[in-house]
Amino acid sequence: MGSYIGSMLSLWKPILEIAIIWYVLYRVLVFIQGTRTVQVVIGLIMLMLIAALSRFFQLASINWILTKLFAIGIIAFFIIFQPELRRALARIGQNAAFRTFVKKGGLLDEIVKACEMLSKKHIGALIAIEKDIGLRNYVESGVLIDAKVSAELIVTIFTHTTPLHDGGIIIEEERIVSCGSLFPLSQNPSLSKTLGTRHRAALGLTEETDAVTIVISEETGVISLSVHGKMTQNLDPSELRRILMSLFKPVRQQTSIFEMWKGFTIGKTR
Repeated sequence: MGSYIGSMLSLWKPILEIAIIWYVLYRVLVFIQGTRTVQVVIGLIMLMLIAALSRFFQLASINWILTKLFAIGIIAFFIIFQPELRRALARIGQNAAFRTFVKKGGLLDEIVKACEMLSKKHIGALIAIEKDIGLRNYVESGVLIDAKVSAELIVTIFTHTTPLHDGGIIIEEERIVSCGSLFPLSQNPSLSKTLGTRHRAALGLTEETDAVTIVISEETGVISLSVHGKMTQNLDPSELRRILMSLFKPVRQQTSIFEMWKGFTIGKTR
């Protein structure tokens, strides 16, 4: 009996280790998607391949240089990626399965309230709410801020007399992290010619990421929401809140390794 249990443990240990390593790698890949970190990681992989080839072909000089670079690179890594590491550690302290705007209380209400105020005043606006795929590239295209989400602040940012009313704001977790950010315009040929730049930018971002975007038309005051490259228009505040509640509600589920791999390869944008 003891030998049977021992053999079972010896079988499950490597499976458990592979599952843990795969999950960690999956979370890292999801975390760095949509950021410039991807390019840096690709560069590091290329350097490691060059180092392996230099050792294989016994290129002593190149191997010596790369060894010194890697020694310095460890310190450089922590300096360059200090913001990302801080953000990652903060997320580890949270339960990702239950991370939601609804749970924080009042955040969705502030967004909906801002949209209602902007709509009534016919003030154009573009709001992007980050989900799993990072929006760091788009954050860096605007003016970096770090402010608590409030309806009054959102309305102030998009008021015509302010210098940052053009572009969009990005909400990450519970904070407005940037304003005046530029989003990619949708190139979908089937879109109506009546859609303006804000609406095309809202669609373009949701075509490339899993973000949720909200647009308020300057001409009509109509509220629209875009997700997964699809746009729903003519929303009233109650409908907007209901859709946001459904998109950000906590879901308790067990995700298999196959589903995680499928979700990453497909990209969660479709």
